[in-house]
Amino acid sequence: MNSHPPTPPTRSALSRRSVLRGGLAAGGLGLVAGTAGCGSPLAAGLVGSQLNPGTVTFWNLFGGGDGARLLLMLDEYRKQQGSAESLVAATFAWGNPYYTKVSLATLGNKPPDVAVAHLTRATNLAAAGLLEPITDETLALVGLKVEDFTPAAWEAASFEGQSYAIPMDTHPWVLFYGTEVCQQAGLLGADGKLARIEGLEAWEAALTAAKETTGRYGAATASVGDDSNCWRFVNTLYSQREGASPLMSDEGQDITMDDDLMVDTLGAIQRWTGTGLMPKVVDVPGAELMLSQGETAFFMNGEWEITTLQSIEGLDFSMAAFPQLYEKPAAHADSHAFVLPRMDRDADQLERAMGFVHSMLEQGMTWAEGGHVPTYLPIFDSEEYKSLEPQVDYAETATYASYDPAAWYSGSGSNFETVTGSQIGLVLQGLSTPEAATASIRSQLETYARTANPL
Repeated sequence: MNSHPPTPPTRSALSRRSVLRGGLAAGGLGLVAGTAGCGSPLAAGLVGSQLNPGTVTFWNLFGGGDGARLLLMLDEYRKQQGSAESLVAATFAWGNPYYTKVSLATLGNKPPDVAVAHLTRATNLAAAGLLEPITDETLALVGLKVEDFTPAAWEAASFEGQSYAIPMDTHPWVLFYGTEVCQQAGLLGADGKLARIEGLEAWEAALTAAKETTGRYGAATASVGDDSNCWRFVNTLYSQREGASPLMSDEGQDITMDDDLMVDTLGAIQRWTGTGLMPKVVDVPGAELMLSQGETAFFMNGEWEITTLQSIEGLDFSMAAFPQLYEKPAAHADSHAFVLPRMDRDADQLERAMGFVHSMLEQGMTWAEGGHVPTYLPIFDSEEYKSLEPQVDYAETATYASYDPAAWYSGSGSNFETVTGSQIGLVLQGLSTPEAATASIRSQLETYARTANPL
């Protein structure tokens, strides 16, 4: 695993944003001209081709099971509108490439009507002036209000006291467990679900019992091939520590990580791999294979892996919130959200865009089947969702979700997650000490903190 972060941009008298504006104004779109046909939303957004009046354009980054469920929801919206031409949607590569496309299109005043963004990336778009604010009046256009959403997610949608996104879900880091192995290890309660685990001693006892049952490991999570997963693991644990300060503050300009608590947290995860309770080197597919073959009782990852595990024939598994091992409950999470890229909209365009968002929220049960916790309370509080298992068994995480700290270089799939996750992966593998990894994280983040926001 590469232990060095991507090279951060250097300071310049001209911001990237001003350069992009100039290039777009001059017609400098050759870099994207061949990426889509003229009738596609990408072409419409970046080279200005015309769509039918009344069409909503929508960009997203969903693949796999999420992408399949989204297609069902988009088709339902078209049925509601009575026209296949009421919506044109496009899906792009996850991560930085997607956010670059959204930024480019918005700077050129040709963005989609609605886009998806992680809440941890939406704040940076808002700071760059690329999003329309979500006001009470905007919500009221389709009968929505702030009180319709889970408070933690709505708070994460704010930048400098103003909301800029409408959260669609909370997607936490959770605990998957094999029911047969856990039953044999004496880890299930009378109801057939995982018995409560609380505290480090109880967790390590559960891992030991599971290891004795499997003959291999107690738990598994990716230590290679997914830096973000490594960060999510440690953010869950670090955020459970009393007094743990955010890794950054002041929009990423100050590194405020509690080094002592981070060293101690990294020491715990290295103890688990070092004693064989967890594998030192494994990727996501490998960890899932271990669960499916009864080589581990627990698998830790984002709840979205439910779709993959459901496709494994013969695997009997369930899910739970990751246990509280320290002083307070916390679980790493992010949220997919709808944003309105800044553009010249008339009243009808705004109402159509919000109508589309409302339709997607109302179809929250379809989305929840893919593992995501609804943030729209009429769905979250519904009897239908409360009967959806195992999803409802970790719904509590929405109340104590721990998001990435705000910074231009932070958020899902960001340089921040690469910096932190790569060092954490080395700790899990036994290739770095907790002290060295913490020092490296601080040093690398300080380089970004001293670098101006490229937007």
